[in-house]
Amino acid sequence: MELIALNIGQPVISVVATLFAILVAVLVLPLVSRKVEENLEPFFLVMGIIAVTAIYLAGILPGSEVPKLTKSALLAPLMIHGIPIGIAEVVLIAGLAFYYYYRPIYRGIGKLLTRLGLRGFIFIIVLILGLTSSIISVIVAAVIYSEIMAALPLPRSKKVEITVLAAFALGMGAALTPLGEPLATIAVHKLAGPPYHAGFDFLLKTLGDLIIPGVVVVSLYTAIRAGKGFSEKISTDLFDKLEYGETLRSVVMRAVRVYIFVAALELLGTGFTPLVEWYFSKIPAYILYWVNMISAVVDNATLTAAEIGPYLTIDQIRAALIGLLISGGMLIPGNIPNIVAAARLRITSKEWARIGVPFGLALLMVYFIALAIMGAF
Repeated sequence: MELIALNIGQPVISVVATLFAILVAVLVLPLVSRKVEENLEPFFLVMGIIAVTAIYLAGILPGSEVPKLTKSALLAPLMIHGIPIGIAEVVLIAGLAFYYYYRPIYRGIGKLLTRLGLRGFIFIIVLILGLTSSIISVIVAAVIYSEIMAALPLPRSKKVEITVLAAFALGMGAALTPLGEPLATIAVHKLAGPPYHAGFDFLLKTLGDLIIPGVVVVSLYTAIRAGKGFSEKISTDLFDKLEYGETLRSVVMRAVRVYIFVAALELLGTGFTPLVEWYFSKIPAYILYWVNMISAVVDNATLTAAEIGPYLTIDQIRAALIGLLISGGMLIPGNIPNIVAAARLRITSKEWARIGVPFGLALLMVYFIALAIMGAF
């Protein structure tokens, strides 16, 4: 995400009202309106355009920054850390790879599944992808996991459940290095100067003792839930008969939908920045930890850019980032793994929220108690 220079100044009531209305709309409408749910990407794009228009008309977004923001929104789905390959291309390339070479891939999955059993297989896959997502990038990790889920001959409800749970592990693990996701990149950039002089391993040292055990526990819980209520033995022969459940057109259109979604989140992130600066960044740490649940719908990179700085203590930095990472798993727009998995497996906002919100709240409570004991608040 490219940072746009805004003239924040003092709160503008009309802008505050508009942005809060948009925030409520993106939180509520996908859950209560089937029409919005079926057109989630264009809906978020329209909301992003309205948010950006509101701050432009109020003079918060300078006219000189509009071309930069437009370019940023258009390129965000196509770039990772300035490298010309992003979420849209990865989704497209992986989809094409599975479309043309699904048979050998499915056979490999089937053999590993037969050896490890369903629970062992899910535990190992989630754990490995969760702990390596900060190196291979969370986009690649999410695409791999989503395709594996699509191949497994499990009931849809079971696939949805273990996909939503696994997305938490992937999103948390991605924050261990600046390569994993934009939140981590911006955090390291904001703390690169004194007193922290953050380098490549800063987040691993700062968050590792909180994130790594969390990834292990979430992986284990996901594996337990995968086997609960499902006793049918999965044989390798099933994978020899499986056909790839996507057409070439649907593979391409999925990448297009992901592109629109990420571009829309880029606009929403910029549009919500004044709201974050005016109110959220001034909230005490122990309250901000919970307020950061808005990262379920607001780009957590935007919140990181507004909240994280060298003026914070290490404990405050840990609390803010953990809150953002966990909250990002609660709804589809909250994090990249959610967007990728929901697009591939056609998971609706209601389905995601039904599992993601209660599980996210439970995780937030556990970490809040742990951080409080550590003196972060």
